[in-house]
Amino acid sequence: MRRKLFNRSVLVGTSLAALMCWTPARADEAADAAAEAVAGAAGSEAGAEMIIVTGQRTTFNNSAVSEILIDDQPPLQNAIDLIDTLPGVSVNQGDAYGFDDWSTTLSVRGFQTNLDQQQVGITIDGMPNGDSGYGGGAKANRYVDTMNLATVEVSQGTADIATRSNEALGGTINFVTSDPLEERRVRLSGSFGDAKAQRYYGRFDTGSLLDGQVRAWISASHQEASDWIGGSAENRRTNVAGKFIIETPVRFTGYASYDDAHEDNYDQIYSAEQFATAPDRDGLTSYWTGVPVLDQQYRRVWSTLRENFFTYLKAETTIGEAFDIKASGYYHDMSGRGDWAPPYIVDVIQDGTGAQSELGSGRVDGTPSWWATLPAGSTVPPRYTFVNAQGVALTPTLCADATDPRCYVAGAIGAQSYRHTHYSKKRIGGTLDGAWTAQVGAVENVLRGGLWYEDTRRKEWRDWHNVVDTTVGPDFADAPYWVQYNRRYPQDTFKWYVQDAVTFGPVTVNFGAKQFINHIDREDIFGETPNAKVKSKSDVLFSGGVQFQAMENLNLFGGYAENFKALTDALLEFGDEAFVDIEPETAKNWEAGVRYTTPVFQASATWFKSKFANRVIFVPNTSGAGIDYLGEGDGTFFNAGGIDSEGFELLANVRPLEGLTLYGSYTYIDATYRGTGNAVLDEEQGITAGNRVTGIPEHMWVLSGSYSTGPLTFGVTGKYTGDRAVNVDNTWIADNYFLTDVNLSLRGEALSELLKAVTLSLTVNNVTDESYLGGISGNYAWIGTPRTAVFTVTADF
Repeated sequence: MRRKLFNRSVLVGTSLAALMCWTPARADEAADAAAEAVAGAAGSEAGAEMIIVTGQRTTFNNSAVSEILIDDQPPLQNAIDLIDTLPGVSVNQGDAYGFDDWSTTLSVRGFQTNLDQQQVGITIDGMPNGDSGYGGGAKANRYVDTMNLATVEVSQGTADIATRSNEALGGTINFVTSDPLEERRVRLSGSFGDAKAQRYYGRFDTGSLLDGQVRAWISASHQEASDWIGGSAENRRTNVAGKFIIETPVRFTGYASYDDAHEDNYDQIYSAEQFATAPDRDGLTSYWTGVPVLDQQYRRVWSTLRENFFTYLKAETTIGEAFDIKASGYYHDMSGRGDWAPPYIVDVIQDGTGAQSELGSGRVDGTPSWWATLPAGSTVPPRYTFVNAQGVALTPTLCADATDPRCYVAGAIGAQSYRHTHYSKKRIGGTLDGAWTAQVGAVENVLRGGLWYEDTRRKEWRDWHNVVDTTVGPDFADAPYWVQYNRRYPQDTFKWYVQDAVTFGPVTVNFGAKQFINHIDREDIFGETPNAKVKSKSDVLFSGGVQFQAMENLNLFGGYAENFKALTDALLEFGDEAFVDIEPETAKNWEAGVRYTTPVFQASATWFKSKFANRVIFVPNTSGAGIDYLGEGDGTFFNAGGIDSEGFELLANVRPLEGLTLYGSYTYIDATYRGTGNAVLDEEQGITAGNRVTGIPEHMWVLSGSYSTGPLTFGVTGKYTGDRAVNVDNTWIADNYFLTDVNLSLRGEALSELLKAVTLSLTVNNVTDESYLGGISGNYAWIGTPRTAVFTVTADF
């Protein structure tokens, strides 16, 4: 159900604005400091007044979002949404506010991060996020609150050699948290939107302390929303974070974040016909019926629960004005689970004609002793779907369908499980970087090098609980009746890199090398399967580039890099035979381009080419025919040959007159499969050399404008996304679509001098209510989000 916004949100927002009349206005200097922080992070002469910043002068293409773009998006939205307007980038989420990690997809120049593949590196203030996979990974939205971001930097291709990521095959996204302000400030914000959305946020900046040596901030936020389809989901997220900077001869920066999220998922669309028949339904239901075969689709039992704590401490200094050294340490603790509700109870304890133990206190850890006696190749162990009032399993007598309550005698009660897959991960790591600058005559030489080490301990186990009373709802027994498996995955990562850069006049040339060494073990706590291990050691990976400062404002660049992705512990969720022939993914990336930057105009044009080999594909067991709830890995992996990708990106910012900023970008990507080299395997997997890569549009373009006059700011952004293949054999093509977002904000001074520190904003995404397919993964797609309005009140004092 599409819910309208203003009956409730405007009333509450106006009340909050009225309360702010009693607070003093201290926001002007703080806002200036924040703008300077964004400009510094983006490395642009134009600063935060541009919508997109063309980035630093490097041998690779890079761009960043500015304060204008961050302000144009409602803080309810996921931080990942902010980069969707950057060239080469496409972001889709099944939920209007990005609550659902299950349906979040991201692509950069043909490389993708979604349910079945993670090929784009993500860092937070340069620190590694671990990985982005669903089963134990964490994307940037688990680490940062949108209102605590200064900018997001995207290196679309070869990226910096020092990047800390095991996933950066095709670019890196660095989410940069805002530095503490030099002036004391309290910021309060409240948002209300469609789908029963609400959010509350507060942040306190200490300002400069101890003669300007120390400054810090602390923030807290909570947000909630339902789903946009039926309004049954209970999504919520709480985030508490803080950051400090100590300015001494050694500069210290510390950050910590705690994030607690509960998300109810969206299901994929499994055919073009399903979307055509019901373009605003995903197959999940909004009401509990008491019939297990129907209630397995109840949205509130398709859930993702995650808690993440992340912290780092950095230290940096310069020795003798020639040697820069930086060191950091970080810690990450993640725990959570994924929920499903299979429409049956697995009969792990054989009770004959007695009451079923699974409904009481019976429990089995590991595989039942009789499991090995199943017929060869059987994937259907004993199970029951209905019981009588005494808990005795029933068989259908009135018809043959064991899932249909009409096939049982009167008084039959549905029997249903609530399945939890638990994920736990602890990471501790450190980085060390050094740079030595030497000037010899007219030649400047900068020699860089660095190390990265991370120790990871991931644990995964799956347990099954019985639904206490299926006639009432999905509440489940606290104690599981079956713990299906329990495993640990110790892992360590080591990376070294070295790079030398020589500058002579307007020309800078660099050459570098790096190497990754990664070890992963699988330890079966139940001892039912043999322990296993896999090692991913890359070759020495080379990179190099050149940039030429042809004129003061004109910069030419070109670069080449070899990238590598280590095998993940997801492979070890299967038997040894599932990964014995799997090879790590590799990529070779080339790019060349030109940047032109003045205070009123920015532009860049970049050509890129990538050769991606040993592509590892994850294919989930989920299909239009149903779900294999007993599958431990929920899918399988294989090397799908490779991908060739080539294209170009254009970007332009301009300020034609005071208060008006315009932005446009265009991306062309020709991304095709190269095949596996094995005709039989290609036929089995539906891969045809030359077919378009799923989820990658050939054309994308963005037009955006922002106009400010006095206290009023108006912004509009439109993005075109071209046709995309949904499945690898290219028989299902998702049509192109065009989304328009509008933002209107008003500073309170227009209403009263007492409201000078208050800002009111209204954002409407997908104004035209376009119907389209959004994220694509595993040969299926999610429905794109409809028109969504959010009203926000922010006050500084």
